[in-house]
Amino acid sequence: MNRQGTVTSAASVTTCANCGAALGGSFCASCGQKADIPRSLAGFAGDLAAGMFNFEGKFWCTLPMLAWRPGELTRRYVEGQRSRFISPIALYLFSVFLMFAALSFSGTLSNVKITGGLDKAAQEELVALQKLQRERTSMIGRGQTTADLDKKIADHQESLQQWEQLKGGGLPTDLSEGSSNPPWLRDALRKVAADPNAVVANVQEATSKYSWALIPLSVPFMWLLFPFRRNVHLFDHAVFVTYSLSFMMLLILAGSLLVMAGASSTASLLLFIPPVHVYRQLKGAYQLRWWSALIRTFILLIVATIVLTLFAAAMLALGVFG
Repeated sequence: MNRQGTVTSAASVTTCANCGAALGGSFCASCGQKADIPRSLAGFAGDLAAGMFNFEGKFWCTLPMLAWRPGELTRRYVEGQRSRFISPIALYLFSVFLMFAALSFSGTLSNVKITGGLDKAAQEELVALQKLQRERTSMIGRGQTTADLDKKIADHQESLQQWEQLKGGGLPTDLSEGSSNPPWLRDALRKVAADPNAVVANVQEATSKYSWALIPLSVPFMWLLFPFRRNVHLFDHAVFVTYSLSFMMLLILAGSLLVMAGASSTASLLLFIPPVHVYRQLKGAYQLRWWSALIRTFILLIVATIVLTLFAAAMLALGVFG
């Protein structure tokens, strides 16, 4: 390219602008960059279109296999067939973005309110208390003793008072200053009671920001499923986990779209898909027999529950203490 910013023809370029290697054609044999590097809006638009269509081509090659033949997709990617498929981490980040965008747009995340739960709990406590009081009145009319019932009524009255105190931003008496509970617990509960919806928002933000942590949390458990396989590496497990999580994110996306369309009953049927998908991916990716894949699927579902519990606990802690 000359000093006026015009495009230099590929024939006049002798070295690669990227790595400096000698050129022998239209592409660098060392790094693969084009010899002809345009510096114009037309060239920029061409690169943009090429990138979009390239991703789209990979997307439509990857997505069907992820849905119907996840084991084969995982195995082929591990064995080196990379150019035709979207990388696991790129697909995962894309899936996470789409999932949270759909959940936010549908109002699912904004509808998670702690205050609503407090109201419901207080109302249930009040109904139970009123029922006991009516029963006590009836027992007095029959001349029966109400000592045991009076104790239950006192317990429900205390519980109702604490629920109302939480709704008002206060703390139960056993968590107030001077109690035997640690200060960090009192501070955390005071924060939740003062602005519970802000805590929910913090948890949601932390979940979207640290969703990548599900991958390193899951890989060690995958390794434990194949402790004696020398030809299976941690990289293989990472690819398996990332593709599997990507599919689950897309499944949540599909469910949220069905809920938005008013097909909640159909969305609930999607809950039966994950075990089948995990089984098919395990069987195909690691070349397992059906019984071996079935056993590992059962173990992996338990592991997934543990990992999600640890992740949820961590996100809750970040939301409350962050």
